[in-house]
Amino acid sequence: MASLFLRIFRRPDYNSDVTEFISQLKTEKPDLEAQQRAGRAIWWDKHLDREQIDDWKQARVPAKPYAYGDDPRQRR
Repeated sequence: MASLFLRIFRRPDYNSDVTEFISQLKTEKPDLEAQQRAGRAIWWDKHLDREQIDDWKQARVPAKPYAYGDDPRQRR
């Protein structure tokens, strides 16, 4: 009974403007996804050297509490 009810009141499949734009863009440029993966490999898919990260954290100098000049609490 439920399937009959759903078939009677079913609306056509809806695609938003954004979905249609992306579908059209992928049709016009079939190599777009490969370009995206190549760009991601350049900027994001990197091997992290944990030793260098630890060295960087140990060498870090703490920031001053007041960044725009001397600490006002030290003037007294």
